[in-house]
Amino acid sequence: MTTFAEPATIAPSTADLLTRLRAAVAAHPGRPAVHAADGSLDFAALDGRTNGLAGALRAAGVRRGDRVGVHLARTLDLPVALLAVWRAGAAYVPLDPAYPAERIAFMAADARLTAVVSADAAPPVPAGVAVLRPDAAAPAPLQAAAPHPLDPAYVIYTSGSTGRPKGVEVPHGAVADLAAGLEGIGAYRPVPSVVAWNASVSFDASVQQWIRVCRGDTLVVVDDARRADPAALAALLAEHAVTDLDLTPSHWQLLREPLLGGAAGVPRLFMGGEPVPERTWRELADGGVEAFNLYGPTECTVDAIAARITGPGPHLGAPLPGVRVHLLDERLAPVTEPGAVGELYLGGPGLAHGYAGQAGLTAGRFVADPAAPGARMYRTGDQARRTADGLLEYVGRVDRQVKLRGFRIELGEVEHAVAALDGVTAAAVTMHEPAPGDTRLAAYVTGPSAEPAALLAELRRTLPAHLVPSTVTVLDAMPLTPNGKADHRALPAPAAEAVPSGEGGGVAEQVAEVWRTVLGVPEVLPTDDFLTLGGHSLAALRVVHLLRRKLNVELQLRHLLDAADLAAFTAAVQRATAAGPAPARPALTARRPAVR
Repeated sequence: MTTFAEPATIAPSTADLLTRLRAAVAAHPGRPAVHAADGSLDFAALDGRTNGLAGALRAAGVRRGDRVGVHLARTLDLPVALLAVWRAGAAYVPLDPAYPAERIAFMAADARLTAVVSADAAPPVPAGVAVLRPDAAAPAPLQAAAPHPLDPAYVIYTSGSTGRPKGVEVPHGAVADLAAGLEGIGAYRPVPSVVAWNASVSFDASVQQWIRVCRGDTLVVVDDARRADPAALAALLAEHAVTDLDLTPSHWQLLREPLLGGAAGVPRLFMGGEPVPERTWRELADGGVEAFNLYGPTECTVDAIAARITGPGPHLGAPLPGVRVHLLDERLAPVTEPGAVGELYLGGPGLAHGYAGQAGLTAGRFVADPAAPGARMYRTGDQARRTADGLLEYVGRVDRQVKLRGFRIELGEVEHAVAALDGVTAAAVTMHEPAPGDTRLAAYVTGPSAEPAALLAELRRTLPAHLVPSTVTVLDAMPLTPNGKADHRALPAPAAEAVPSGEGGGVAEQVAEVWRTVLGVPEVLPTDDFLTLGGHSLAALRVVHLLRRKLNVELQLRHLLDAADLAAFTAAVQRATAAGPAPARPALTARRPAVR
């Protein structure tokens, strides 16, 4: 349990975050700074390790404005490395070790890294890039100056509609303004908090989570295993008395039961990455859970608009301090009529520099702001409207960009990858929803020799997991629009989906039925592997949740993840069934949880 000897007020500040970190270290060197699965660091230890690694980076040739790859798992090393890159004057580039080697190699080359921090002896980066271990340290302390607000802080790669990921370069001033803006609206408390770092470092939502340590908050790094297990994650939050949790609405659906039913109550929630459904909004608002809905693209430094989840139904809220919001039509004229749909454009101090090495793409998305001569605004591609009461509501997209489990995905990028595979003559990719709340990618191909299993195996070798379709359907011919393009609306359902009967059938048949439903496949075999069929961590949680309710058994996520195939998992479920019914779980009532 984390305790504070004396809470210190934290006032909103636009000072750079390294300056704020130094102030926190000086004020409370012994306060816990970071907890992770492999240990803890107080602020003094965090400062020492960060300074040592920053010195080693400088000794390896890293200079102001350079880019340094961070190729690390979610351990104590990760926040140390990110801060060390900043202290060395460079920008960090996340290289998630879970990504395929080819993807990492592309990002490393495209970003023109000077160095990479990695626990691996030979990470997949170009020859000539210096590789430093996270425990590297220079013998002498580093005397580092505060970064200029325009100095790049990080480059995060997002999905690209042309099939090529693009790196969004964000300056230090924008990150400092993000923290100050969220403090200014009361989203960050004025006293030190305990913050769960829940998002992948490759996802821009991670920024507003991990930078909290710079203002004196304690950071709890959620490792992959506990992030995927609702009960384990709830226990971790209770263990460290976490006060703030950032997550997607989809993740909340899996966490709601252990959090609402737990004695520790629900931390303050920061929801983003995808629209908050009406049902979730009402549950949180009516249940007294303190929560914020945060909206903003990567190009505008994570969050630009925020709303407390209370009162009316889902809406985006009001802009953070300094953010300019424009709702414009196709001629860039303001859309003022209530209910009329326009496109959102954002301006202000949070804008990114643009796309690294892609001046043309940058010029096309960052355009002149008519409300601020000489300034730019970012064309988000998101459609919105204002209600009669003036609330801003999200409507959809003007293009084919989608959000999936919090990740921004350009369907065109996935289509390019599928179309490039041997045996494929044409490809299309869409989103489908085999069950309510379970959205996934579906690919369609033509080609006489196209084999779905082989195509999926090749895609898993080259694409991150969130970009790999769950199914590939082979068509005799691709449906086309009158102008000869793929007609995505005319594509058939990717699979005939089974609907749970709710009763009847033995345990083996009911387990198989749940797999078919969750995975959206017409049939499963005892030798089938869950991940090979397109399963992912959230889908696995849904399988466990459905079987708990269906069979009234005490089943854990590890039973599915540890199973080699359907037969092994079925055996685990049968053992759990033989052990007797699950203990009674707390009823989910509309009570007010203990919110810190």
